[in-house]
Amino acid sequence: QVQLVESGGGLVQPGGSLRLSCAATGFTSSPFSRYTMTWARQAPGKERELIATIINNGGYTNYTDSVKGRFRISRDNPKQTIYLQMNSLKIEDTAVYYCAAKRSWTQDYEYWGQGTQVTVSP
Repeated sequence: QVQLVESGGGLVQPGGSLRLSCAATGFTSSPFSRYTMTWARQAPGKERELIATIINNGGYTNYTDSVKGRFRISRDNPKQTIYLQMNSLKIEDTAVYYCAAKRSWTQDYEYWGQGTQVTVSP
């Protein structure tokens, strides 16, 4: 079955950078290259929010306003991996970060990873 495994989280000071990775396995009925991928995050006491999305061929990306200009999503289809480069991190970026996958024609994300903790603190 499909598995998504995030890595790269940790503790960083404000203004610092982190790079998250999400490795995907188990895509049998449809190849990874047909999936839209997203990064989402959930801060304590808040709802989970989608923050960065990339379509199947990487030709289009979308970001929520709070991370525009600071975060960059990318994907490597042969490696079945997506990335989130996070720069100029702020305390309010502290959250559990998740990756998720869906086929382009579905509305809801079908598969979710377990998440990786990012803590931004002085």
